[in-house]
Amino acid sequence: MRLVVDLNKCQGYAQCAFLAPDVFTMHGEEALLYDPRADEEQRERVARAVAACPVQAITADGLDRAGGVREASDGR
Repeated sequence: MRLVVDLNKCQGYAQCAFLAPDVFTMHGEEALLYDPRADEEQRERVARAVAACPVQAITADGLDRAGGVREASDGR
């Protein structure tokens, strides 16, 4: 799963690090470190982190903003 965090939006609330500590970690008080290629086993935790971000700074392929799984649209 591919993750992108808009570090210009991120305010360091660390909800993601609390909910998915194997993917997101805080370095100091404000710097976020994350694995942009999280394992599929982390999908549920990442979905919770996406949904919990108060500034909506996290996007993940295959997840909507609420952290739900998006269906692939193939035009049918």
